[in-house]
Amino acid sequence: MVPATDARMPNAPDFMPLLTRPGGPRILIVGDVILDRYLWGNVERISPEAPIPLLRVVKRESRLGGAGSVAAMLAALDARVSLATAVGQDDAGAEVRSLLEGIGVDTSAVLEVDDRPTTVKERLLGRAQSRHPQQMLRVDFEEDHPLPTAAAEQLLAAVRARLVDVELVLVSDYNKGVCAGDLVPWIVAAARHAGKLVVADPVRVGDYRRYSGCTAITPNRLEASLATGVSIHSPDDGIRAAKALVALGIDSVIVTLDRDGMAWADRQGRTGLFPVRPRDVYDITGAGDMVLSVIGLGLAAGLDFPAVIELANLAGGLEVERLGAVPLSRAELLAEALAEGHSRRSKLLPLAELLTQLERRRRAGQRIVMTNGCFDLLHPGHLSSLETARQMGDCLVVGLNSDRSAAEIKGPTRPIIDEVGRADMLSALACVDYVVLFDEPSVAPLVGQIRPDILAKSASYGAEEVVGHEIVTAYGGEVRPIPMRGGYSTSALVDKIISGAEAATASNRK
Repeated sequence: MVPATDARMPNAPDFMPLLTRPGGPRILIVGDVILDRYLWGNVERISPEAPIPLLRVVKRESRLGGAGSVAAMLAALDARVSLATAVGQDDAGAEVRSLLEGIGVDTSAVLEVDDRPTTVKERLLGRAQSRHPQQMLRVDFEEDHPLPTAAAEQLLAAVRARLVDVELVLVSDYNKGVCAGDLVPWIVAAARHAGKLVVADPVRVGDYRRYSGCTAITPNRLEASLATGVSIHSPDDGIRAAKALVALGIDSVIVTLDRDGMAWADRQGRTGLFPVRPRDVYDITGAGDMVLSVIGLGLAAGLDFPAVIELANLAGGLEVERLGAVPLSRAELLAEALAEGHSRRSKLLPLAELLTQLERRRRAGQRIVMTNGCFDLLHPGHLSSLETARQMGDCLVVGLNSDRSAAEIKGPTRPIIDEVGRADMLSALACVDYVVLFDEPSVAPLVGQIRPDILAKSASYGAEEVVGHEIVTAYGGEVRPIPMRGGYSTSALVDKIISGAEAATASNRK
């Protein structure tokens, strides 16, 4: 039994290997597929026929929505995806199938039914005075009654036939009829019997007993409140609601709380509050699908819930910064995770850990820049040089002379500020991604281990005078000069301070 916890700031297991290793788990999605259509245009005047804006359309676009959005997001994350759903015998249904097949999703369980149209949501987005486009209107074409009995049985048979080939089943219930009636309990029972995980994004109903037996469900604030009667005004209320839903026979419940992050409880008594950093919310469309996708991906890959929820929080935050339901790649999640992980203290890393971090960045396609120095008495020249170096690539590593190596280079009176203080100052700079100490008088051994794409150094040195240049050029890297600003020099500043102190002492003696 895992002990109960109340993790306000969970120390989640590392989800980074999931983002860097090749391949992906096999996932079956069951649910309501939607075709999202977008009409993009410019609003330049008001209609003469009525007091409404006139949209001059310049672009049409179709995207997968609902369970189709989840499939697209998982495919972009390198999962092997199958979708079990129903579409109408219409052009929209054919377009859905074409879009799915275009991203490599198995559509052999996408059924055509003749009693309903394919659900279509058409959005009109207008741009005024070259500003960001805003949604003006949404038009829905749908029928949400349950599938006919024969179609529901056919869909369940298709799900059962595919259970042997997947690690996890995701239920994406948009209340459009595919998951109505007893289909969800049947799927949960079949999956549990086959030893498979089941995660559901539940519909907005009052009775959640239909999700009993699920490995996890992911209701939002309103859905959890309606299902439990708990008014959720705070993260702690989210925990209370999650516990109430666990009591219905659900293994884990993750309540998404928008700006308050996520609240989690499970049958083992574990609980957690997972805050999210503030974001510029551009469009909430697709955020729930992204959270469901990442939770499914992580659980199917064998991660525990704290790590999965941390990753889902990060992905959901990225999604609301985009317009519409937009799939994210592993490289994008990795880059965001690396960026979010940099507190001032975390930038100073032991060499072994730094090399691991840099390898992850390389797999994400990032270019590593390295520079080095003592950085004693940080001055404007240093700031300018570091900012310029950072602009040369995606990540800046600063090799920092230890106290011992700085004294060997500068003399016994240096450094003025010890290595911890110098590392803290560098870590406080936004342009610096990592700081690593080295003890040798020469930085060449460190350059050989880090193997930067770009070795940057003051333009006062010729390329062949830069220590480590021969190492970098041998494997195809670059040595680049950094223009100097204003003739600043730590040694000159020290001399100026000493001269000023001596002058002040002499003046006081008069």
